[in-house]
Amino acid sequence: MHIPDGYLSPATCAVMYAAAAPFWYRASRRVREILSHRAVPLLALVSAFSFVIMMFNVPLPGGTTGHAVGGAIAAIVLGPWGATIAISIALAIQALFFGDGGILAFGANAFNMAIVMPLVAWYTYRAIAGRSPLASRRRVLAGAVAGWLSLNVAALCAAVEFGLQPYLFHTADGTPLYQPYTLEVAVPAMMIPHLLAAGVVEGVITALLVAYLQRANQIILALAEPTAGVTGWRLWPLWVGLAALVILTPLGLLAPGTAWGEWGADELQGMLGFVPRGLEGLSGLWPAPLPDYAVPGLGAVPGYLVSAAIGIGLAAAVLLVIGRLLARPRAGARPQV
Repeated sequence: MHIPDGYLSPATCAVMYAAAAPFWYRASRRVREILSHRAVPLLALVSAFSFVIMMFNVPLPGGTTGHAVGGAIAAIVLGPWGATIAISIALAIQALFFGDGGILAFGANAFNMAIVMPLVAWYTYRAIAGRSPLASRRRVLAGAVAGWLSLNVAALCAAVEFGLQPYLFHTADGTPLYQPYTLEVAVPAMMIPHLLAAGVVEGVITALLVAYLQRANQIILALAEPTAGVTGWRLWPLWVGLAALVILTPLGLLAPGTAWGEWGADELQGMLGFVPRGLEGLSGLWPAPLPDYAVPGLGAVPGYLVSAAIGIGLAAAVLLVIGRLLARPRAGARPQV
């Protein structure tokens, strides 16, 4: 679902940055108001988890690939505004260091995955979970639905952004300048695989993590509840689990095909017989130091492992710094709307 540079016009990218800006501002204000210093490591952990889970590509119907985002569980644990900060940082690191998503397109990627997705997940989860006990199976169901629905709404946003490009930006003879497929193609091509597979993966992951936290670390589920602040959560088992995920990240290399809308110039040449002029001019805008999570001198598997470790280290470090700057030194934390 990452949008590379060149697939959206610079004008669209500017609009998406403008659309995301007020949400980033509100998120920073809300995190400053409600997040204590004791909860900052959790913010860093969630960002690192989102980074890693997006490395697990899964095959989708139609021969493409996709991935979970972790946006739903981030919203359930941190509230939507904490999730916005955490996932935005993960996406920024992916774009800057690994070329996954574009610098110009970062505003659009953040709007879809770090803003729309957590907000949809939060309100869906709260609507279904209601005032049920933290250990209720209803909350597992709420997590599953929130994960599935939020990822699909985010995918729909990306599909619309893609599909509008040929209508708005083309040459005098109608040749697309950027992403070449119209809404009639982009929406079903994005939505069918996400409705049937990628959204299911997000929902299952969210439900499993809610069920795990209910049994092993229930107090973390209480952090975003509209009740009194709580303390005393244990994060080390979650960091251990994240380390295990890093070891498993090479499984993401097994999925064949390319994510829809993330083709390289060679692939587009083969598909269309040409490369859209605007796309060709912008696709190499930012030379990421470790493109496609490849480390020079290492093979695909060790390179992917090293990239995962670098990514979570960067995400955790940046969020620890930002979180310390934003958070107030209070004993309790209530990341909520």
